[in-house]
Amino acid sequence: MRDLLGVDSSLLNELKSCCAEENNFLPRETGLKLIESTSPEIHSQVTAKCRDGKVQELWSLTSFFGYSTQTFVQAVNLLDRFLTNMKVQPKHVPCIGVSCLHIAAKMVEKESNISPSHELIRISQSKFTVSDLNRMEKIISEKLCVEPKAVTALTFLHLYYSAFISLSAGREEIPSIGRLEAQLKACLCRLVFSKAKPSVLALSLIAHEFEALQSAMLLKIVHQFQKQLKICDSELLLWKDLVTKRMTEYRSSECNKPDNKKLVWILSRRTAQSLQTHHLSVPGLPTIPEMSWNESESEDSCEEMSCGEESPCGSLGSDGEGAFFPSTFLDSLE
Repeated sequence: MRDLLGVDSSLLNELKSCCAEENNFLPRETGLKLIESTSPEIHSQVTAKCRDGKVQELWSLTSFFGYSTQTFVQAVNLLDRFLTNMKVQPKHVPCIGVSCLHIAAKMVEKESNISPSHELIRISQSKFTVSDLNRMEKIISEKLCVEPKAVTALTFLHLYYSAFISLSAGREEIPSIGRLEAQLKACLCRLVFSKAKPSVLALSLIAHEFEALQSAMLLKIVHQFQKQLKICDSELLLWKDLVTKRMTEYRSSECNKPDNKKLVWILSRRTAQSLQTHHLSVPGLPTIPEMSWNESESEDSCEEMSCGEESPCGSLGSDGEGAFFPSTFLDSLE
């Protein structure tokens, strides 16, 4: 890559290696076309809507458990590859999706950060068991080439970003990697982007951002990468336009963003009755004697009322949130 002067040679070698391997981790094209062409009225086959809905749920779970973007992208890659290589019934998609997320988490996250299987099932409100999850993980691992360093669009996004940081040398304002990762996650929530080569999708995301900045220097570097990776103009333009369309849709108020999606807890009748009984059993406040009212006693009585009032409300509040919910997560839902 002679034109990309100033970029570390090891980074360029890694980029070249990833380009050679990316086809090994692509979903099967015929399977993608089948899912895309399946009518939503057909309930015996997985549709694009079913797949997209599951990916959005995986994004919500990723945010809830504090998993990295790499875990989410790996999980989506496993899900798409499995759905396009195997004949899957829609009723099995929830178990497959959560299994892919759990496999990805075990490959990417630190062991101390990985949620236990039963917690993952409980928070996802799934009906399958831990044994079902373990069995599905085994099936997915046997059918797919499950590797910790699978080449995805996120892989190229990080490589491109490092190169742009090196080449710009602080002379140009570059969007944060977090912003680009968020846009990638939004794109992956639509099946159509699974048809793009990871190297092309990542470069399309960057080109979309750099066009908004109107930076001639950065766009020139994009063109150099395009030339070196042998990406034709029509291919880059196609995916850049689709990225632009997706970002417009994602920023609209009608879009249901997984990051802001509130969890809805479904309670059984017995649990609901138990909570209602507990709430009604809170004792009333003691009556204040009128005959002995004076200024000093009024202060004592107010203190007693305050303590008595905080006790039941405080306990209900703590039960409602639970130690499982970090304060930062609860704030982000507002």
